[in-house]
Amino acid sequence: MKLTLAESKLLKEPINIISELVNEATFKIDHDKIELIAMDPANVSMVIFRLLSSAFVDYSLEEPVSISINLDNLKQVLRRAKPADIVTLELEENKLRIDLSSDTKRTFHLSLINLEKQNQKIPELKFPGSIEISSTLFNDAIDDMDIVADAVLLTLESSKLSIEAAGNLNKARIELQKGDDLKISLKEGKFKSKYSIEYLKKILKASKLSPIANIHFSNDYPLKIQYKVIDKLDLEFILAPRVQND
Repeated sequence: MKLTLAESKLLKEPINIISELVNEATFKIDHDKIELIAMDPANVSMVIFRLLSSAFVDYSLEEPVSISINLDNLKQVLRRAKPADIVTLELEENKLRIDLSSDTKRTFHLSLINLEKQNQKIPELKFPGSIEISSTLFNDAIDDMDIVADAVLLTLESSKLSIEAAGNLNKARIELQKGDDLKISLKEGKFKSKYSIEYLKKILKASKLSPIANIHFSNDYPLKIQYKVIDKLDLEFILAPRVQND
């Protein structure tokens, strides 16, 4: 196996984000992609990460392989990657070799770990509609809600998205109208669900990867947020709802 990535941020940024939710994970590497599917320890959020073979300048793989690794250790190595660095991944015995190459070549070896085989299944979720929103707009709205409470209530209608939060003494509300920065695909109905701001703030760091967030939810139903870099990567999160009377 020898995988060479010219854009280090395509691996660096997702691992930075994922490592805040998941401590250890298994990467499944096949001829089309590197894939990670994992739940956070509290079983509140799921992350699905796919880095496509088309994102690499060299993608040499004899046969599919699975490797498990401590994500914090991987994050620490990838943090040393500069924008101009080329990242090369190879397997050597029971270690993952990572080369960071530009004017100099730096080599790191990370030990693989044994994780119990858990075939994480992506839940089959059905949504009444979808939202395509400016990442910056949505991030700012969640930051506003974080001032007054630890959970946010999303309400979707055909022409607008309402975002509100209420604490013991304070409350805040934002109404975002359908337009250039907010596209709503919803024929009819009104849907509400509440989610943890703590988890959302970790997830929304993925806005570094894409200016657009694709969001789906329904009444008291899991939230799906997806960030894409066309022909390169797909980073998706599923977040469990908070009950309305918590």
